Amino acid sequence: MSKGKVVAIVSGGLDSVTLAYHLSDQGYDPVLISYDYGQRHSKELDFAKLCAQRLNVKHHLVDLKVLTSLMSTSSLTSDDIEVPDGHYAEETMKVTVVPNRNAIMINVATALAVSENYSFVATGVHGGDHFIYPDCRPEFIKSQTETLKLANADFIATEFEVLAPFVNISKANIVSIGHAIGVPWLETWSCYKGGDIHCGSCGTCFERREAFELANVSDPTSYTSKQSFSDPR
Repeated sequence: MSKGKVVAIVSGGLDSVTLAYHLSDQGYDPVLISYDYGQRHSKELDFAKLCAQRLNVKHHLVDLKVLTSLMSTSSLTSDDIEVPDGHYAEETMKVTVVPNRNAIMINVATALAVSENYSFVATGVHGGDHFIYPDCRPEFIKSQTETLKLANADFIATEFEVLAPFVNISKANIVSIGHAIGVPWLETWSCYKGGDIHCGSCGTCFERREAFELANVSDPTSYTSKQSFSDPR
């Protein structure tokens, strides 16, 4: 028996694709939503579409490029700001913050959920994001549920909740979960630099590589380079 319809925010990255497979495995009925906000790594959206095809579920692609110029302080939305290399637990990674990104995405997903009378919206944020991204922290997710219930009080399902099943676990834990349920890793995209192959050194590539190693799961991803985890950054 289905636990209910859930609008899952899926970028095409490792975390969000695993989220979609995990929700399906846990008995939810996911509908995927993705966003084009002018990110330089927009090829991730092809993997979000592929995820929907693999799971045989609906996929909505929302064009938010009209907001790109309003969020130009991030290296992900501006060609004038270089994407830094290294680990996320560094001050340099703050240039990858897209202002209010998760709040925007969750709110748009909620509009779909409310319109269709779904009970849940889901996001793949995880514990490793907490250091840099304030909109990936547990207190933010909790507040979103309460705020959105108030904003849609006369229309929203009474049991409405923003689900974030990975919010208190590491990316390595996510890889372990995905490995157990057969997530096709080559059908996910992490690199922020927007090349044809994962660069291996930007924050998301570095974190991806480290997660597979810590989870003791073979990483099938091709990288153009592999900076040592012990290198000074």
